[in-house]
Amino acid sequence: MSDIVNVDYSTKIPNNVNLTEDRQVLRALEGWHPGYIDWWKTMGPEGFQEALVYLRTAVSVDPKGWAKFDYVKMPDYRWGILLAPQEEGRKIPFGHHFGEPAWQEVPGEYRAMLRRLVVIQGDTEPASVEQQRHLGKTAPSLYDMRNVFQVNVEEGRHLWAMVYILQKYFGRDGREEAEQLLQRRSGDADKPRMLGAFNEATPDWLSFHMFTFFTDRDGKMQLESLAQSGFDPLSRTCRFMLTEEAHHMFVGETGIMRVVQRACELQREHKTDDIRTHGGIDLRTIQRYLNFHCSVSLDLFGSEISTNAANFYTAGLKGRFEETKKQDDHQLKDAAYQVAVLDGDGIVMREEPALVSLNERLRDDYVADCARGVARWNEVIRRHGIDFELTLPHRGFHRAIGAFGEAQVSPDGRVISQAEWDARHGEWLPTEQDKAFVQSLMHAVIEPGTFASWIAPPARGINGQPVDFEYVRLG
Repeated sequence: MSDIVNVDYSTKIPNNVNLTEDRQVLRALEGWHPGYIDWWKTMGPEGFQEALVYLRTAVSVDPKGWAKFDYVKMPDYRWGILLAPQEEGRKIPFGHHFGEPAWQEVPGEYRAMLRRLVVIQGDTEPASVEQQRHLGKTAPSLYDMRNVFQVNVEEGRHLWAMVYILQKYFGRDGREEAEQLLQRRSGDADKPRMLGAFNEATPDWLSFHMFTFFTDRDGKMQLESLAQSGFDPLSRTCRFMLTEEAHHMFVGETGIMRVVQRACELQREHKTDDIRTHGGIDLRTIQRYLNFHCSVSLDLFGSEISTNAANFYTAGLKGRFEETKKQDDHQLKDAAYQVAVLDGDGIVMREEPALVSLNERLRDDYVADCARGVARWNEVIRRHGIDFELTLPHRGFHRAIGAFGEAQVSPDGRVISQAEWDARHGEWLPTEQDKAFVQSLMHAVIEPGTFASWIAPPARGINGQPVDFEYVRLG
């Protein structure tokens, strides 16, 4: 294999970008490394820094065999800089520079725009680690505990990926931005993370599984869009990040499926849908959590009409989901797109210029992707013969920004009065009682092969190991 496929472990920072020959960037990253480790030990998984965790570590970017599994203490994890192999002769696939050779250096006229995109993406990675730092203490099994730690270390590596771009291509500005990525804190009133969903608490495992299904899926869509970038190092970085991101969404989708599975088992066993007294999370509560996490994640795509999105696209910096599969001119100068907007007391579809509607187009792709996962959860419910269906809320529901930010919209898409919202939002969003009940179930289960009362075991273990494997050795 070529050097770009295998990973060099000869430096403190594993990489496949020849850091040994790029001494200036290597020194900058080595200078950033102690601050990162301090951040990890302070804001990473609390209480488990010395635990031995069965983790996968990237040793290659060859999709046929890119990771090894072994026990490692998380502070000793080999985070690194990994880019997908370079495509010879790659062309910019969209925008004003469509068909031109992809850039290997930052185009000067787009420097500020590109840096902003990298910083925003980079800021989400440590934020989710901070949000999830307490979850190990209430893990429903060692299998699940290992999964949250795997997600955490890979989010940490994704931070390294963005920091490499900043340090190599943006000089002093990039170094300052890299330092700031370690200074902001999720939910901090004075120095919060940049995007709203990444300042929300993740206090329990139902919230975690919802987060990894909905919010990490937004991450997938954003990474896929950046993987189309005309700036080739960013494209290659995001293409490999997508390989790791797939596991995070797997954790979310299968985690919720297992909560649904257990709810159905308890409902059939006790012949009632009120299963809380039997240690389960009922389907209606799951629906309310779904509504919350979906709506918060929908806000991450930004306003329906956005000149920033148009500018990023036209400049060739951020494309559409699966850009190369779109059957159009990839410039969108005269194209239109249907966008949902408020019209009096209703919601209508209105044709808008496609360039300024790119956020909404990406949101549409996201909703379609989410719907496929929800359909798989509903199949579990149907197999148990239970008359209940989980549904995605209308995109206008519980929105804080964009066309619906000032409106009250029900989950089924009706524009409603403030009075109706005040009277009924407890039917649609988790109540304080819901949160307290779910929290009451959060107790660590640490015997291999055993699981909390509210979640079913997985269908299979990790990397061919049995479900009752000792995925975390607690000492």
